[in-house]
Amino acid sequence: MVAAMSVLVLVSLGGVLFDDRVQMGVSPWEKPLKFGFAFVAYGLTLAWMLSLPHKGKRFTWWIGAVVALSGTLDVAVIAIQGARGTFSHFNDSGDWGAELTKMVFNYFVPLLMLANLVLAITLIAQRIGDKATALAIRLAAVSSVVGMGLGLLISFNPEPMGGTYTDGNGASVEMMISHNVGIRDDSGVMPFTGWSSVGGDLRIPHFVGMHGMQVLLLAGLVLSLLAARVAWLRDERTRRSMVAVVGLGYGGVTALVTWQALRGQSLIHPDARTWAAAGVIAAVVAVGAAAVYAVGRGRAKAAAERPAERVRELV
Repeated sequence: MVAAMSVLVLVSLGGVLFDDRVQMGVSPWEKPLKFGFAFVAYGLTLAWMLSLPHKGKRFTWWIGAVVALSGTLDVAVIAIQGARGTFSHFNDSGDWGAELTKMVFNYFVPLLMLANLVLAITLIAQRIGDKATALAIRLAAVSSVVGMGLGLLISFNPEPMGGTYTDGNGASVEMMISHNVGIRDDSGVMPFTGWSSVGGDLRIPHFVGMHGMQVLLLAGLVLSLLAARVAWLRDERTRRSMVAVVGLGYGGVTALVTWQALRGQSLIHPDARTWAAAGVIAAVVAVGAAAVYAVGRGRAKAAAERPAERVRELV
């Protein structure tokens, strides 16, 4: 799957650079490009997690195969529609590409979500690696489930606009629903991301939640690498606590951008309530990190004093 998505990224990048068609202010190749990148990151992360020693490896191999198959098919129809210069998600034009996309999404998106959930439960139920690594893997698994679940918010948009849009070929296409809240999907499109710059966009919490997998695993990896040089991080309980603080902060950010989008507010134009909530999250993370640092330094000092005490006892 990762190999196929990597090829798609290169092909889509070529499409963005050399295909002059435009829809909703961006190239129709941008969606396949973004999904290709996302599934490369997701696939590599999941493959690494499943490569670690754990119980039921044969079972997780098969579930991983289901993820790979369903993910590849889901992105394949997005790539087909992008190459055709038209919309994939919510396309209600009734042509063969739109109907194929609906059929694949109806069967294989739920299958992907179910397989991801099964893998997450399997990984959460086990301890893989040291305490910090095990917690990072569990939080990453939870984040992947939450991120996929937040994608469903688009289907249950509280203020779905729908409407008629012009695709990359100049054809009018009827859309069933919108990913923006209360405004059309072509309103204030940001470069590359395609997110709305003037209203709430439900793709943002989906994106933030899904990529929590990489952020949380990276946090655990960085802390493990730093432990070789930083004395107060050498106790795995300290690293586990710091991973917990990172997870708490990331969960807060995910909740914040979800709340912001549901209120119809653009990511780049937060109001006073959003700033206040962000300040609370930052304060909680800062206090938590400071507490972990203080406890970690105490443990490191105690560990350093024990050999000296033992020498005195022997003397």
